[in-house]
Amino acid sequence: MAKVKARYVCQACGSVSTRWQGQCADCAEWNTLVQESADVSSIFAAKHNLQGGGRTIQLVGLETPAALPDRLASGLAEFDRAIGGGIVAGSAMLVGGDPGIGKSTLLLQVAARLAAEGRRVVYVSGEESAEQVRLRAVRLGLGGAPVQLAAATSVRDILTTMGESEPPALLVIDSIQTMHSDLIEGAPGTVSQVRASAQELVRFAKERGTAVILVGHVTKDGTIAGPRVLEHMVDTVLSFEGERSHQYRILRAMKNRFGGTDEIGVFAMEGAGLTEVANPSALFLTNRGEPVSGTSVFPAIEGTRPVLVEIQALVVRLASGATPRRASVGWDSGRLAMILAVLEARCGLSFATSEVYLNVAGGYRLSDPAADLAVAAALISALSERPVPSEAVILGEIALSGEIRPVAHAGLRLKESAKLGFETAWVPKSVKGGEKGMRLAEFANLRQLVEQILGR
Repeated sequence: MAKVKARYVCQACGSVSTRWQGQCADCAEWNTLVQESADVSSIFAAKHNLQGGGRTIQLVGLETPAALPDRLASGLAEFDRAIGGGIVAGSAMLVGGDPGIGKSTLLLQVAARLAAEGRRVVYVSGEESAEQVRLRAVRLGLGGAPVQLAAATSVRDILTTMGESEPPALLVIDSIQTMHSDLIEGAPGTVSQVRASAQELVRFAKERGTAVILVGHVTKDGTIAGPRVLEHMVDTVLSFEGERSHQYRILRAMKNRFGGTDEIGVFAMEGAGLTEVANPSALFLTNRGEPVSGTSVFPAIEGTRPVLVEIQALVVRLASGATPRRASVGWDSGRLAMILAVLEARCGLSFATSEVYLNVAGGYRLSDPAADLAVAAALISALSERPVPSEAVILGEIALSGEIRPVAHAGLRLKESAKLGFETAWVPKSVKGGEKGMRLAEFANLRQLVEQILGR
């Protein structure tokens, strides 16, 4: 019998140590090392030369024609858009998101749509009983869908059940952190259990042609809980984002072996579940009536989809001696500080004695540097109390020199803006052309933008 000795695995990063210590040497987290058993014979075998004794694998060239994978339409166009056009048979997907954001609701709706088309769909919950899942389905109006439900946490039991009959077209596991394999020691949710359980489920997907969707918990900083290798094992990683206090939800592809990344699907949470939003810009734009100082509209881009959002700024002058605050919601606070510094150094505007608040309407989160010019316009408008024209959209990246730099996908952004009725675009000078009927106001530097808003 092989000797067994102890090893210690970090539950935060998955690193292995031969002895216990209070702090992980790799990720610096405290009290995350958990004891597991290691088979010494396997470690000894790994040190030997592996040349010879294996089977010969077939090598192919890049010019070999490859067939496009077959896809199953889920019945939710926004879901299919995010994953590249539909569910690929034999693929493994990982869906992460904050608790209560609607992951289970979304996947139950996808499962019900597929099952209604005559596909065999199995939904396994490790967190709720089958009766609880059934009650949710009734609330969503899906009580008559032929989805097969089960409450189980043993991977061996799940795979044995799936192997007794024709494999399902879709298998949903909610969630991977509740699964456990009897081949590995440790409680469900530990790094080794999550890794081993996911590996067995992914292997089943590849061998039997079943599409497997794994629901993953997230940590407080928004990353998928468990080992990082989990994201490498699956074909697609989806992030379900949004604020529980807001109506909208965004399904974002972070990794996709069968399609592009950074595609999004937009949903609205309503009483009857998640509904698709065909025009996301309507969610993030307020009523564009009378011009209001401190607001500007920016055409963001998500994958191949343009989304118009409203940026709001408020500048409050303080009495001398008070320390001003800088607050930003939906936009990087460091980039806000940079834009304020450029406005002061290059344009002579003073924010030193004023509190500055910046908000992206609707709870949307922006990381696109093309929004710099729209943010600057909102700040200048709020400081001077002169509104930006309500029919204008603004885009451009700001350099530290005050230069307005070009942005990617300008044509696509302007096309969407014109479709929604915007007549003017404030753009970098390098942008040429534009949509028919849309006027372009070109800016070479930030000082020209200040003069435009102040009417100099």
